[in-house]
Order: sequence, then C-alpha cells, then structure tokens
Amino acid sequence: MSPVIDVHTHMLNNEWLKLLEKHGRPRYTLKSVGGGLRVIHLDGAPFITPVPEMFDWDLRIKNMNRVGIDVSVVSLTCPNAYWGGEAVSLKAAQVMNDEMARVRKSWPDRIQWFCSLPWQYEKAALAELKRCLKAGACGVMVLANIGGRSLTDPAFAKIWKAIDDAKLPVLIHPTAPPGVAEMEMQQFQLVASIGFTTNTTLAVARMIYDGFFDRFQKLKIIASHGGDTLPYLIGRMDRCYEHIPACRTKTQENPASTRAASTPTRSCLPMRRWRWR
Repeated sequence: MSPVIDVHTHMLNNEWLKLLEKHGRPRYTLKSVGGGLRVIHLDGAPFITPVPEMFDWDLRIKNMNRVGIDVSVVSLTCPNAYWGGEAVSLKAAQVMNDEMARVRKSWPDRIQWFCSLPWQYEKAALAELKRCLKAGACGVMVLANIGGRSLTDPAFAKIWKAIDDAKLPVLIHPTAPPGVAEMEMQQFQLVASIGFTTNTTLAVARMIYDGFFDRFQKLKIIASHGGDTLPYLIGRMDRCYEHIPACRTKTQENPASTRAASTPTRSCLPMRRWRWR
C-alpha cells in the first residue's frame, strides 16, 4: 500500500510571529477575535488564525498517527515572508526554513518540508533556495500573489527558472487577495471562504493563459484547496480560449489540455504540469 502523504499542512513558530507583529505593520496586525484566539489581519480583514497546534511538533506527530498520515510535507502559511524590507523578509523565511530542516532531522520518516523564499528580492530568494535544498527541502511554497504581484510577473522569472531546473514541486497557497478593504472582506471573515478561493484560481488561470507551463516544463504545481474553483471553471476558460483572441496571445494550448487528473486529497503523486489538491 502506498504511504499517505499530506502535502498541504502548516507549522509556525513564535520567532516568525514576533517578526510579523513587529515589522508587518501597518497592513498586517494581530487582533483577538471571538473565542479568544488572535488572528492575523490584512488591512483590517482577518484571514489566518495561528492555532496552538501549529506550534507543537510532538502534537503534530500525534495527530498524524491518529488520522493515519504517514508523512506530512509542512510549509509556512500566509502571509509567509512577503512583508518588511529585504532583511526582514529573508529573516522571516529563514527562521521557519531552519526550524523545518531541524525537525525533519528529528523525524526523517515522518516530516518533509517546502521552503519559503523572499520572492520580492531575487538575489536573496535564489540564495535561500539553494541553501534550503542543501538543508533537505523537497519543494517550494509560494503564495498566490506576492505583495499583490502576479506569480507570472517577469520579476520572478529567474526564481521560477531555478525551481524548474531543480524539477521541484511547488505548492501554491492562497493569501488575502488585493483589495480586501475595498471589497469589505473583513465582514463575515470573507477572506477565508471567498478571498482564498479567488486568489488561487486567478493565480493558476494566469499561469495557463500566460504560457507559464510552456516556459517551465519540469517543475510541478500543486494548486491548494482542491484547485479552488478551477475544476468548475476550466470549461469556461476553454470556451474563452476558443472565442476570445486575448486568451491565445501567449499560449498555443487550450486550458483543459494543460491539466492532469485530480489528485486525491491526502496523497502526493507524480504530476505532469499542475494539479489541484
């Protein structure tokens, strides 16, 4: 029987949280909500709750045993390291990458990890990627927008090339989409239910139409949360490709042909180009 591998699960530490609280302002703040937990807010909209289980590795292993997960591929969730200046962003990535590398040595048969990078700073990101691969990272974690910039932005091309050259899997995880304040997403905590699904969908749709999968054919993309709305919209994207010339300016392949079969929720299987999970 194949092992059960969870490729989408998160851990935090107090050092990262303190960095965010100190350097993330004014856009990122931590505020208490109903129930007594402190939640990370972006522009006043709550979107990530650092629950106690995210800080306890022994409990992580215990819960894996309880639900039948053989291996967890852990990663840092949003807002990742995309805040503060270059030194702060790099430090935020490193404190989590170092902890995950250390924990993998303690549980080499149970824990793997996706590294985080300061994507806004190309040279630092490339150096951190190289360092993390030497430390045992098995892939990369990236948010669906980097400080409001699309993943297909030319500023990130050299980072994607390095990831592609290394033939790495990349977990695309949503974050609060640009415009949360204007869309009043603080009401009903709409970032988690609607903002996240929109963010991942838009990120991967841009990749498809932009010819990303033509340029980078060796990396593997994992679209989190079941690919969000992509499984439901892929047919509409195909029709737009056929009838709207703007959709065909950068790729000669219709959207449906770039996708592989859906991956079961708790497994990590070989992928061709991208998968929803």
